[in-house]
Amino acid sequence: MAGKDPEIKEVTLESGIKVKPVYGPEDVADVDYARDIGNPGSYPFMRGIHSLMYRLQPWTMRQYSGFGTAEETNRRFKFLIENGQTGLNVAFDLPTQLGYDSDHPMAHGEVGRVGMAVSTLADFEDAFRGIPLDRISTSLTINSQAAVMIAMYAAVAEKMGFPLKDLRGTAQNDILKEYIGRGTWIYPVEQAIKLIGDTIIWCARELPKYSPVSVCGYHIRESGALPHQEMAYAFAIACAYIDHVLARGLDIDTFASRLSFNFDIHGNLFEQVAKFRAGRALWARIVREKYGAKDPKSMLMRMIAGGGGGGLTIEQPLNNIVRGAYYALISALSGTQTMALCSYDEAYTIPTEESATVSLRTMQILIEEMGLCDTVDPLAGSYCIESLTREMGARISEAMGEVGRWGGIVKAVASGAVQRQVARQAYLREKAIQSGEIRKVGVNVYRAEEEQHEVELHPFRPREAKKQVDRLRRIRRERDSAAVKRALAVLASKAATPENLMPFIMDAVKAYATVGEISDVFREVFGEFDEPVRL
Repeated sequence: MAGKDPEIKEVTLESGIKVKPVYGPEDVADVDYARDIGNPGSYPFMRGIHSLMYRLQPWTMRQYSGFGTAEETNRRFKFLIENGQTGLNVAFDLPTQLGYDSDHPMAHGEVGRVGMAVSTLADFEDAFRGIPLDRISTSLTINSQAAVMIAMYAAVAEKMGFPLKDLRGTAQNDILKEYIGRGTWIYPVEQAIKLIGDTIIWCARELPKYSPVSVCGYHIRESGALPHQEMAYAFAIACAYIDHVLARGLDIDTFASRLSFNFDIHGNLFEQVAKFRAGRALWARIVREKYGAKDPKSMLMRMIAGGGGGGLTIEQPLNNIVRGAYYALISALSGTQTMALCSYDEAYTIPTEESATVSLRTMQILIEEMGLCDTVDPLAGSYCIESLTREMGARISEAMGEVGRWGGIVKAVASGAVQRQVARQAYLREKAIQSGEIRKVGVNVYRAEEEQHEVELHPFRPREAKKQVDRLRRIRRERDSAAVKRALAVLASKAATPENLMPFIMDAVKAYATVGEISDVFREVFGEFDEPVRL
């Protein structure tokens, strides 16, 4: 029929925002630039936490790496640094993450399989041998054992002659998201948060340039949370840690500037960019208005953001190179401080040197060839982006309000309310992919059954695992057993008190007490978390 508008498909983003076919001035008519957006480097920091951003200095490139023994991991670290990587991000094996030594029966078959095996300070000494810790900052991606790993990193830095007051780096150290998204928790919620508080307070005094917590929306998103929920739950978690530390007597401006975030990127490009721009402004307002921070540095949402593994596919794995490039683009457009990309083979295996290099080169191409460092927040002022940013901010706030109605994030985690919500959404998303409602290239559209691409799998090396176990047993024989016994006894006595445990963990680590021995002290004193089951 003449003059009839064609029927168009309705587009709704994961966060529930409906996308208009065309945006115009009317969609941002009530946006006040100074109040709602602001200049880069100025409150509310929507356009970036620094005034010149990448024009002054590109993002840190920090690929996640670590496998086998500390010696093997050291070789990969040096390979990446030689190829232009500017920061390290350490992966630990599951026994280490769960507080088991490499020779524990629970560790059998898992030593060094999906990360670096660490049992004593000697492993850290090997891992960082020849690494210039004054120039290369290190992220420790670990949670229940974060206090122990921070102590080991500090002890190694001391032995290498680096002043602790100048030591830079980050520990993930976000246990609440472990209860929600990954499962490498050990201790009950209250005691686990207290350990995090210990690290924040100790670092504020002893390692003032170190970031003791990287609140990790990433794993919550990977477990099924929607984009706005990723930000909301991460902010709620960060507020829980802040509340704990404030209750112990620290002023907000003495530690908030060293908190950081780890976020996920996969999905709609414009939704992701809007998520970060909205989140940055909302976090600044929370820290200033709720907590009364005066120092602008306390209000900065410093983040690592890169490609999320949840967006990668086993099918047609070379497509993941393209996905990774777009995730890197989103990360740069979103104003990240540190970028890390999952490699194209990570749906199968630990990345090879080749695939890790492709990811590193992807980030370098954005810097050197694509102009991503030429100007700050280049999408600012777009009718579409500014409209989506405003709507995303509202949805993040709504999701935080829902957490409040659950009794707060700590109660919601302890009861399993958040876990239930996230798991349900993961189930619904998988159903939508299987039905074709959510289209995934190579999975449910543009499939080519005859296409076969060989992916080099990372081998598990039993000989290297045995080497790690033998070395641990030798260290046990050669260390000062009396000193270890004394350090663990003091740690056990202090663990039952409100005292900060970091100085006593440091003493135990320096005596070459093992990860398992320290964890067993805490298991005995704290008990273990009993995961709630909600139907």
